[in-house]
Amino acid sequence: MTGPIPKTNAMLVCDYVITEQGTNKKSLIGVFENISAGKFPCTHPSLSVYIKLTEGNGVYRFRLELVELKSDRIIGKGELPNDVTMRNPRIAHELVFNLRSLRFNQAGDYEFRIFANDRIFGQKAFVVSQARSKEKPEGQ
Repeated sequence: MTGPIPKTNAMLVCDYVITEQGTNKKSLIGVFENISAGKFPCTHPSLSVYIKLTEGNGVYRFRLELVELKSDRIIGKGELPNDVTMRNPRIAHELVFNLRSLRFNQAGDYEFRIFANDRIFGQKAFVVSQARSKEKPEGQ
């Protein structure tokens, strides 16, 4: 069973997401847009992706992919274990994906892509850069 493609209202990358018991409120800890590494390949130990969406009406299987744009290769992936039923398109839903041990072979442009029933409905750019040396050249 499928419904209309949901709309992404927010997609944020952070260190982790805390979900408060009882209220189900989300706290996003350490929001960031990109990372840098001293050398490549490198492994980023963990991150969370928070997604707020609306305009869904039906049953959805959600999947998140992290793609290296240069090679169009998937380097990270997460899928919710259960289908999500959305009954009112005006009610917002929140999704959290936790990705572990992401291996980046090189600096460059990456993209998070969110899918509902194998249809993409949101993207977020993510840049991995080479960290600059903190050492000053001689004579300065």
